[in-house]
Amino acid sequence: MILFVVFSVLIFLLWAHFFPPPPVPQNPAPAPVAPAQSSVAPGLPAAAGGIAASASSASVPIVEASSEKIVTVESPVYRVELSTRGAVVRSWKLEKYLDDQKPPRPLDLVNQDAAQELGWPFSLMLSDPQLEARANTAALYQMEAAQPGTLLSAPVEIAFHWSDGHLSITKKLNFTQDYDMTAEVEASLDGKPIPAAIAWRGGFGDKTVYKAPQLVTVFYQQNGKLNLLNYRKLGMPGNQIQPAEQRGPLDLAGIEDQFFAAAFLPAGTEFSLWDWTQWHHYVSGGQNAGDPVAEMAVGTDAAGPLHVRLFVGPKDLAILSRQKPSLEALIKFGWTGIIAKPLLFALQWLHKYIPNFGWAIVIFTLALTMVLFPIRMWTFRSAKKMQAVAPEIQSIQNRYKKYSMSDPRKRKMQEEIMAVYQREGINPIGSCLPMLVQIPFFVAFYSMLGGAIELRHAPWILWIHDLSAKDPYYVLPISMAITMYFSTKMTPMPATADPAQQKMMAFMPLMMGFLFLNFSSGLNLYYCTSNFVNIAQQWYLNRTHPLPSRSKFKKKKE
Repeated sequence: MILFVVFSVLIFLLWAHFFPPPPVPQNPAPAPVAPAQSSVAPGLPAAAGGIAASASSASVPIVEASSEKIVTVESPVYRVELSTRGAVVRSWKLEKYLDDQKPPRPLDLVNQDAAQELGWPFSLMLSDPQLEARANTAALYQMEAAQPGTLLSAPVEIAFHWSDGHLSITKKLNFTQDYDMTAEVEASLDGKPIPAAIAWRGGFGDKTVYKAPQLVTVFYQQNGKLNLLNYRKLGMPGNQIQPAEQRGPLDLAGIEDQFFAAAFLPAGTEFSLWDWTQWHHYVSGGQNAGDPVAEMAVGTDAAGPLHVRLFVGPKDLAILSRQKPSLEALIKFGWTGIIAKPLLFALQWLHKYIPNFGWAIVIFTLALTMVLFPIRMWTFRSAKKMQAVAPEIQSIQNRYKKYSMSDPRKRKMQEEIMAVYQREGINPIGSCLPMLVQIPFFVAFYSMLGGAIELRHAPWILWIHDLSAKDPYYVLPISMAITMYFSTKMTPMPATADPAQQKMMAFMPLMMGFLFLNFSSGLNLYYCTSNFVNIAQQWYLNRTHPLPSRSKFKKKKE
């Protein structure tokens, strides 16, 4: 049972470390598709007549601005820049979250380099690529807003309209002071409605995410089940730049990175999801970055207006829970959610009184470890009893070791061993069951601290400036491995334990330290603090509960 528990934890950690989604091969990667050459979405019916429809007499008035303008919408939590060329988003900055530049600036969720090459958020996806290119890159939209000027304060509604006499596009964006908004898109060709989808192009999230593209995920929820599509599962099989369609109705759909998300939600219109991948080439120097850029769009299957709500903001549990439907599932707690959520709430509560999240983790770890101390004591006492009778068990095993496992006399050996356990009141798995109780707490802390946005850019002491990032000097993972080694050495093991098992237990701290090198500092701080407390508790137990003398067991046996 001990080996089972140890290997279960090791497999969990090893799998996450050594088996991330493999990168997309660069050699066969297709050339990037410019917005003007974007593939036709499979679920969008072709517009009647296509470009040929432009040969008919223009019955739609021409609406076009004379020059491009940049419109800025501000609220206490964001600053969004929109361009009248294409009526697209050029920048979406979150005022309460900073990037990693020096000096730090508000985090921009739009990757400028990728978007300039591949397309901008809030661009349209149409069935005809030429119409799509005109609507997204060539069109100069006229803008109407209730407030004058180009610097607007939320709440505010902005309407963009453009027409070349044949293709006509209208976008209405209603910004609130919070992280949510509404959007309405309407497209027509020669006065006849055509289907349109609103896209989030150019990737998403913190720019550092593009060094690890597997952290960018397209998601959708259908019938209450959240589905995640990493960058290798986007697009049609064998052709990732060809959009793949997930037919509606959907509860929600969007794109996310580790700490932020853009989620589209229905607002009276059922929608479907299209997702695909494009390859981003650095503009300067002409070098191929080789990193795929995840993109997605939502739209209706039939011609007509598209109404959606949109959340663009942090994956903060309190904020996500206020959305309708709730977006809590975007924080990946996994099967430990029933434990991880209360742990996160407790850590947030403790942070109200301890402003430093690093010290809050230390204090919380001390409290949790003390709460679990009775379980540790139960495990220790059971292990001590097993250690005391180990010589007698070993003697029994030596008498029967010449028999094979299939020999019926091996059953007699098991009966004698169980008789010893019953005589001494020992449960053979009594030292393992309490460990199984503690494992969900350890795994819950792993999932909670790994995705808690509260730790992003949260400092602790000296060299630790970001508890969500790895320790730059590896002090915490090395300390974690050292303290784990001493804790293991102090824990009683049967004197007759298999030598291979003893070597494995001695080698395990080194393996754990290696795995934790790239884990977040907050997670390393938790395990390191837990090990220090375990050492103190084990020292106390070893001193106050010495190993029973063999004479005691001999008298009982007589």
